[in-house]
Amino acid sequence: MHALSPTDSAFMWMETRNQPMHVAGLNLYTPPANEPGFVAELLAHWATHLKALPPFNMRPVLRMGLWYWEEDKHFEVDYHLRHLALPQPGRIRELLAIVSRLHGNLLDRNRPLWEAYVIEGLPGGRFATYIKIHHALVDGVTAAKMMAQALSHQATVHKGPLWSLHYPKHPTSRPARAPLSLAQQLAQLASMGRDLLPGVASALKDMVGSDQDTNAPARAFQAPASLFNVEISGSRRFAAQSYSLPRLKRLGEASGATVNDVTLAICAGALRQYLLAHQALPSKPLIAMVPVSLHAGADVAGNQVSVLLANLATHIADPLKRLQRIVQSTGKAKERLTHMPRLQKLSHGLTSISPMGVAMVTGAAKKHPVFNVVISNVPGPTDTLYMNGAQLDEVYPVSIATHYLALNITITGYGDKLGFGYIACRRSVPGLQRMLDYTDQAIEELELALGLQGKPAVMAKPIKAPRKRARIMEP
Repeated sequence: MHALSPTDSAFMWMETRNQPMHVAGLNLYTPPANEPGFVAELLAHWATHLKALPPFNMRPVLRMGLWYWEEDKHFEVDYHLRHLALPQPGRIRELLAIVSRLHGNLLDRNRPLWEAYVIEGLPGGRFATYIKIHHALVDGVTAAKMMAQALSHQATVHKGPLWSLHYPKHPTSRPARAPLSLAQQLAQLASMGRDLLPGVASALKDMVGSDQDTNAPARAFQAPASLFNVEISGSRRFAAQSYSLPRLKRLGEASGATVNDVTLAICAGALRQYLLAHQALPSKPLIAMVPVSLHAGADVAGNQVSVLLANLATHIADPLKRLQRIVQSTGKAKERLTHMPRLQKLSHGLTSISPMGVAMVTGAAKKHPVFNVVISNVPGPTDTLYMNGAQLDEVYPVSIATHYLALNITITGYGDKLGFGYIACRRSVPGLQRMLDYTDQAIEELELALGLQGKPAVMAKPIKAPRKRARIMEP
């Protein structure tokens, strides 16, 4: 039995029917040529793996007010592995309709907190997997690493399914330690306090800083009220699209910005256009909460995340000036985090957003949000991957919408592409599919402002066999 960390426990406590706390990945595959029964054979192979290894065999239990992971002695692979087929005509539209519905459903807390769906019926014999895992079990970076580990760089290599592989660095995979003595616990707390307290103090200082300092990093409660900061329902909508990474790198090279800052600027441009279309653009800039991974190297563990707040400059019409303001905002935030030890980064980030919990409970987040939207950038594999011979074509992240944060944008890389995934409350954020049009416009605006429009772009290396691909968008 393993105790959940305070961060992981928070995801358990936060979950409600309208606020599921799981993340997911949607992957699209092309099966090997001349194998029409590939999906059936894959499912039959996976179904033979009746035993799950940590963390996929661990279920949550609540004891004396604390959450623990406990091995599920009655694990049933048939419950977690599910097979679906798209209704005709089997377009991307139907796939996204299914994903939108599945993502609004809670995971069963009496079982390990994950489900794996194999969805067939896409044109050309393609199929998809949609795998969702509770955020208390893994963060986005860990989930992406686990899913990549279940794949191979060679089409001829076959592996077992995700739940049958060994992840030695995940906390639930480690042997339970003997309880610490009181003296050891006090020494450990004192050691942690040396790093934690400066981070807390730094974040508190930011909160009470002066609004007159235009060069200061974005901070809590600078965010204006917006239509994204409302209570949400339990239904979800999902929209996604992939873009050429070399195209976005070219924008960064021309402007002196990082790709991460360019993606923030693209999201800011899309958000500005969406709010203008709904006649709801605040006069003050939107503030984004940007998770920052604290994972070291190839470490695979539970939740290891801090955050920074970024000014999206959505009040600025000029796309290049907007990008410059974003670079200034994130640069100052990153500079501060760079000089902090890992625990100090963690405490600084958590303290910065800690008022969100109180604001959500009291309803104050509607008028005085701590931030307006979450934008995550999760690194992904750069090489072409295969699942038992099926080529992985596209990767899209599906994240979490919460009360007073009705829209979440997550971006992940695969090969020479970046997949943008928009998840939102179906009721609170109407017409989510238009966000894809606005994303296209935001990229084109930056290219025009930088004098790149009309020039030949560096093409992304094809990840799949050339074919006309329908754009992924919301149903």
